[in-house]
Amino acid sequence: MALSSSRSWRYNVFLSFHGPDVRSSYLSHLRKQLERNGIITFNDQEIERSQTIKPELTRAIQESRISIVVLSQNYASSSWCLNELVEILDCKETGQIVMTVFYKVNPSDVRKQIGGFGKAFKETCQGKTETEIQSWTKALTYVANIEGEHSLNWVNEADMIEKIATDVSNKLNASLSRDFDGMVGLEDHLGKMKSLLHLENNEAMIIGISGPAGIGKTTIARALFNQLSFSFPLRYFMGNVKGSYRRTDCDEHGLKLRLQEQLLRKILSQKRIKISHLNVIYERLGNQKVLIILDDVDHLEQLDALARDISWFGHGSRIIVTTEDQELLQQHGINNVYNVAFPSSEEALGIFCLSAFKQISPPDGFGRLVERAAELCSNLPLGLCVVGSSLRKKKEDEWEVVLHRLETSLDRDIERILKVGYDGLHEKDQALFLYIAVFFNYTKCDHLSAMLADLDERHGLKTLVDKSLICISTNGDIQMHKLLQQVGTQEIKRQEPWKRHILIDPYEICDVLQSNTGTGTVMGISFDITEISKVSISKKTFRRMCNLRFLRVYKRRIDKNVEVHIPEEMEFPHGLRLLHWKAYPSKCLPPTFHPEYLVELNMQHSQLEKLWEGTQPLTNLTKMNLSGSGNLKEVPDLSNAKNLELLDLSGCMSLVEIPSSISNLHKLQELMMMFCINLEVIPEGLNLMSIETVNMVGCLRLRTFTPSFMSFNLRHIFLTRCEKLQSLPDIVSTELITLNVNGCQSLQRVPNCFHSTKVALNFTKCFNLSQEARKSIIQRSFLDGRKYVGTRSSNKWARLPGWACLPGNEVPAEFNHRAKGNSLTILPESSDKPLYASAIFKICIVISPKNKVGSNLPKIICLRMNKFVCSCPCYDFQVYNKISMSSVFAHLSTEHLFVFLYVLDQKDHSLGVLSEILFKIESGPNFEITECGAQMWTEETPALETIECGAEETENVDEGKSRRSFWSCLLLCCFIVCCIVIFAWGKKTIDF
Repeated sequence: MALSSSRSWRYNVFLSFHGPDVRSSYLSHLRKQLERNGIITFNDQEIERSQTIKPELTRAIQESRISIVVLSQNYASSSWCLNELVEILDCKETGQIVMTVFYKVNPSDVRKQIGGFGKAFKETCQGKTETEIQSWTKALTYVANIEGEHSLNWVNEADMIEKIATDVSNKLNASLSRDFDGMVGLEDHLGKMKSLLHLENNEAMIIGISGPAGIGKTTIARALFNQLSFSFPLRYFMGNVKGSYRRTDCDEHGLKLRLQEQLLRKILSQKRIKISHLNVIYERLGNQKVLIILDDVDHLEQLDALARDISWFGHGSRIIVTTEDQELLQQHGINNVYNVAFPSSEEALGIFCLSAFKQISPPDGFGRLVERAAELCSNLPLGLCVVGSSLRKKKEDEWEVVLHRLETSLDRDIERILKVGYDGLHEKDQALFLYIAVFFNYTKCDHLSAMLADLDERHGLKTLVDKSLICISTNGDIQMHKLLQQVGTQEIKRQEPWKRHILIDPYEICDVLQSNTGTGTVMGISFDITEISKVSISKKTFRRMCNLRFLRVYKRRIDKNVEVHIPEEMEFPHGLRLLHWKAYPSKCLPPTFHPEYLVELNMQHSQLEKLWEGTQPLTNLTKMNLSGSGNLKEVPDLSNAKNLELLDLSGCMSLVEIPSSISNLHKLQELMMMFCINLEVIPEGLNLMSIETVNMVGCLRLRTFTPSFMSFNLRHIFLTRCEKLQSLPDIVSTELITLNVNGCQSLQRVPNCFHSTKVALNFTKCFNLSQEARKSIIQRSFLDGRKYVGTRSSNKWARLPGWACLPGNEVPAEFNHRAKGNSLTILPESSDKPLYASAIFKICIVISPKNKVGSNLPKIICLRMNKFVCSCPCYDFQVYNKISMSSVFAHLSTEHLFVFLYVLDQKDHSLGVLSEILFKIESGPNFEITECGAQMWTEETPALETIECGAEETENVDEGKSRRSFWSCLLLCCFIVCCIVIFAWGKKTIDF
């Protein structure tokens, strides 16, 4: 089998056409649209036409990713065109994409060479050889069977051209990614998978990918996702299902809920989804065409949670499951399975050579060595990559040493093969490998740097990446394959006990903690107490482990009862950087606890009532997670935690206030206090300059939300079910994306103005809002929406997510275009006030739910008309703002107003002035639209009074700017004075 290889394309598109038919009309418009879309086309205008195809034209065809054959009435009258077509179809065999356009000609005439097309073809064939005629006939018959666009099926030629340009862009987007370039044998895998996927079938399907660990299942799935995702509105690659979702702290039902939440958060781009039952995927995705990859599944309950039934997903959906367990697929009823086979010997050599030499064949003198190495790796792709990387840049004699070692320890044991990469590391890099394997897999690079501050981890990370032992994702997450993690744990177990830097065996750890036999060699402890019935820790147990930095104590099963006894006098090591102790059993940390070097404190579900007394040095602390500690009554003084980025106090039900010591945590980005049901007080004067997310969902006693949180960087505010909350302060942030106060039934007052056009205002079930508050929400949201009017970028329109939802049963009077029911026609008010195609609308609809829970979202159809053109763009709510709109509609129980921005399709600029606009809202079976209204802005519309902030709000904003200007000036003056003093002092010193 031939090896797949990377190919360089000079042009995106080659156009084959008969000039007199289309050059000055259809083709010029098509070429212009392709150029507008950023698509590079070959221009043949300077090439002289002749009977034979020119070499430069042949080269241009071969160097183009896509060929578009424009078949017109006289296309076959040119032997030049016919020779072009033969060359194009030859290139199709080597991977080129061929698209067809039938311009004013019937495909059957091309296929059979009949009619006017056939007549032109017969005239061209006169005097030609039989070989030429046969090749032309075969090419015409073949190309006529390629499905393409037919001009006679289009009313508007411009729409047809736009559709072709979009199709070209989509094909280029799928094929231009170089993530998988050069991967040997991958194209063959993808071809076989696509035949199983039956993408032409509109039924939803689940397909399995099965094979041993390291065979390449994940790579195949990622490449498929890369190629297919553009044709699915919703898609998500859910990686490492087995490793990321173990049953560590919840029962089976809780695990399934968590899995569903993770899937829905990612596929709907909504970070804070919380669900309470297991039918939510069906409700949210049942009418959506989705592509979902469930990678590395190892338990049936994972599939039951994420894809229990194919009816959970809409028509045309594809769910792909990768697993090592074929029986699991059978138990779930997945019969459509691709079993990944080991690569052939030729492919294995290519995989190995790419890792060792960055080419698919060995250099001179290495052929025999490469064959030996590939054989020793048993053709396992992961083993080939790791071993190949470990031999990169090594000389032949070094290869002999490594291969000899592989021969003596192979015994078809994958772990020993993978260990070759580990053995080739420097001692420091080996230590880093083990730390990642045990403590820091899927940790961000910055967090690891803080944990290993005194080690050269940057160089070590690069070494591990170069040797294919880890990879770093685009968002900075460190990822190590599970087989390589096993290599790390096995290596630790093989070490002599007194040499171990990391302890992972639970029985050994239990013995060390009880008998006080630890040593200064120990740097980390990862203690799974699931299988231990009782743990008694000596008060001096950590005294001898003076270098302990990483301590993690956890249970894989929450239902397992384990007695843990900790003496009050126990001393934690002074240099501890990670303290992760779930269900910590004591009421307080030992009085000798010194968190000076602590980077992360994770004490979820603990029995703590407080952490420590007084102020502690917390300069290095970046994460503090005390969630689920129901007895916690006070949070310690955090004034010294200057680098704290995350503070999670969710579920601390005994907590009644936030400590004022957090007031100057300038790096704090997330404050999580969900279900702190006794929280009453938020201190004034907080100066959280970097805060982005505040989550106080379910804080039942909270009455006011302090303006202290109102930083200019604030993006998300979650106050759902704060039932006693009565007012919200003014919000100065222009970056706000989410304000969710759903279910705040006592809420009366809201900000007078919202300064962000992209904010989602969720006031559902806020039944006690004052008239002034309702006016602010409806009239003064989307304050700067008119600044987008006239913008010609359709992408910008598609990304306007601002909306508001609040109780109500009548469209307000300020929407000057109103109608009962689900449709609204807008006519020009007068000849002086025409309807412009560049208009932007603020729309309000009254939604009345029919069913208790609904999954079908409303959809807007906008029919625009002028004297000559009628166009109908469709606006799907789920596409419009899939972040949180679905959950808003799904939980409506009474009539609500929904206010949002709607923009006309900007891609067609020919409409100009419209004769009328018809809005129609298709609500589906779950909702009824009882009334709708609209308010229009255009380029000619002046600033509307109804959306302007009042003088008071403007003054407040200006006052804030003035304050900032004052302090900036003061600081500048201070700086200048300091410079003068320093200069004068220096001069005095010199003179002296």
